[in-house]
Amino acid sequence: MRPLPLPDVGNPPLTSPARLLAWQGWRQRDVLAKSLVAGVVAMLASATAPLLIGRAIDEGLTQGFGPELFVWCGAMLGAAAVIVVAGIFNHIWDVENWVRASLSFSQLVGYKSSRAGHAITRKLPTGEVVSAVANDALRVGDMFSMAGRFTGGVLAYVVVVAIMLSQHVQLGLVLALGIPAVAAVLALLVKPLQSRQTTQREATGRLTSLGADTVSGLRILRGIGGEDEFAARYARQSQEVRHQGVRVAVLQSVLDGLQVLLPGLLAALVLWLGARAAVRGEITSGQLVTFYGYAAFLAWPVQMATQMLQMVIRAVISSRKILDVLRVTEATPSAGASTDAPPAGAELADEASGLVLRAGRVVGLVSADPDASARVATRLGRLDDEAETGTPVRLGGVLLADLDKEALRHRVVVSEATPHLFSGVLGEALDARGRATEADLMAAMVTADAHDVLDSVPGGLTGELPEKGRSLSGGQRQRVALARALLTEPEILVLVEPTSAVDAHTEARIAERVAQVRRGRTTLVVTASPLVLDHLDEVVLLDDDATAVTSGTHAELLARHDVHGAAYRAVVGRSMAEDETADTDLEGAAR
Repeated sequence: MRPLPLPDVGNPPLTSPARLLAWQGWRQRDVLAKSLVAGVVAMLASATAPLLIGRAIDEGLTQGFGPELFVWCGAMLGAAAVIVVAGIFNHIWDVENWVRASLSFSQLVGYKSSRAGHAITRKLPTGEVVSAVANDALRVGDMFSMAGRFTGGVLAYVVVVAIMLSQHVQLGLVLALGIPAVAAVLALLVKPLQSRQTTQREATGRLTSLGADTVSGLRILRGIGGEDEFAARYARQSQEVRHQGVRVAVLQSVLDGLQVLLPGLLAALVLWLGARAAVRGEITSGQLVTFYGYAAFLAWPVQMATQMLQMVIRAVISSRKILDVLRVTEATPSAGASTDAPPAGAELADEASGLVLRAGRVVGLVSADPDASARVATRLGRLDDEAETGTPVRLGGVLLADLDKEALRHRVVVSEATPHLFSGVLGEALDARGRATEADLMAAMVTADAHDVLDSVPGGLTGELPEKGRSLSGGQRQRVALARALLTEPEILVLVEPTSAVDAHTEARIAERVAQVRRGRTTLVVTASPLVLDHLDEVVLLDDDATAVTSGTHAELLARHDVHGAAYRAVVGRSMAEDETADTDLEGAAR
C-alpha cells in the first residue's frame, strides 16, 4: 500500500460527480486494476465449481472410482486453491481501494476547508463540511471497494450463460433472461431508495450543524438560559433523522429480502425444468447438478450488481456534497504569483488607511473603534480578498494579491484577537512551522509569560491539550496563542489585542518582553493599552474614518495639545480606566 495520506491532493474536476469519480479512479488506477484482476479470477474460478462437480458426478456414475473421477476432483481442488488465493488478494486490494478513495476525498475537503477560510462558512453549514468527511468520503470509498467483485460477477455471469446455452438451450435461456429480469425488478426499488437516502443525508447534515452550533455556543446558551430550548431543537431534529433512517431501512429490508427470494424462485424453476429434462434423457444427472449449482451461484452476481448500483447512487449523492465544498471560492485564492517577491525589509503599506510599516520598527495601532483597527490588521495579512477589494495593500510596492500566497504566509503572520487552539501535544501545538527546539519553545513561553500553562498541562510541553484548549483559562489560551505566533518568527508580525485577557501586571511584563524579542523586526501591535504602547517604537492613531492621522511615541502623543493628542488621550485614557477597574476587581477577589 502506498504511504497515506498522499503528499499531493491533486486538482479534481468540479464539473460533475461522474467526472470527479472518474478522476479519482484514474488516480488510483494501479490498485484498482489489481483489484479488478483479482476479482475476475476469483469469480471465474468460483463459476467453474458447478461445472466441475457435474462432470465429476457423471464420471463417477459411468466409470466408478477411476482415474477420470480423480482428475475432476483434482481440478476442483485446484479451483478451490485459486478461489482462496485470489480472494485473499482481492480483499486486500478492495480495502486499499476503499482507504485510498475515502482518504483522498477527506484530504480534498480538509485541504479546501483549511484554505477557504471563513468563505466556506458563508456558503455551507458547518455540518455539511463535517459530513463530507465523516460520511460522504466513506460512501465514495465503498463504490471503489466493490468494483473488483462487481466486474468479476458480470464476467462470471456471461461465462455461465455461455456454458449453459451450450449444454441445454431452454435452461440456458431461462437463466440468461431470468437473471436480468430479477435485476430489473430489484432496480425498480433503487430510485425511491435513493430519494429516501438523499433526504436522510440532508437531515443528518442539519443535525450535525445544529449539534456543532449548540456545543460551540454552550457557554452563551447557559448564560441566557437557552440550553434547554436548543437541546429540544436538537432532540426534534434527531427524531427527524431517526424517522428518515427508518424509512430508508424499510425499503432497504424489502430490497434485501427480494435479493434472496427472487433468485431462489429462479433456482427452483431451473431445478424443476432440469429434473424434467433429466427424466426425458436430455441432460445427465451431473448436468442437472451443474444447472442447479449455476442457478444458485448466479444469485451472487445479482446481489453484487444490486449492491454496486446502490453504492454508485450513494457515491453520486455524496460526490455532489463533496463538490459543494470543493466549489467554494477561497477567501484568498492560490493564484500563481504574477510578479517577483520584493526583497526582505520591504515596507508593508495599507493604502486605505495610510498605514506604512517600515522595516525593523515595532509599531502600535490605536483607534477609538477596535474593529476598525482590527480590519486594517486583517488586510495586512491578505486573509480575505473579497473584503479587501478596493483597499489594496502593498509589500515593497507590490500588491499582496500578486504575490505567492504560501510565501506571503511565511513573511507576514497575523495573530487575531480570538485565539484558536487545537488538541494535541502542547509543544506541537506551539510549533506551527515544525522547526522549533525545546529551548525555542521555552523562550517563547517565557516571552508570553505563559509559564503557568506548563503547570496547568500535565506533562508540560509533552502534555496533551484538549479540544480548543478548554482546560486553560481565557488568559492562558491568549498567551499560548501569542507564544505560537512568536515562534513563527516571520519577517512581519501583526498582533491584534494580544494582552486583552490578562491583568495589568502580566500585560506589562508581556509588553516589555515582546518588544525586546521583536526589536529590529517589523511588528505591528493593535492595542489601546498604554502598558503596551509605552514599550513600542512608534504609535499610529486612526481617526473615525480608519485613516492614519498622526504618529509618534506613546509619550509624544500624550503630550500633544492638538486635536489628535486629545483623541489619543481619550482612547488610551479609557483603556487605563478599564485596566484600573479590572485590577480593583482582581484585588477584591483575592481578598
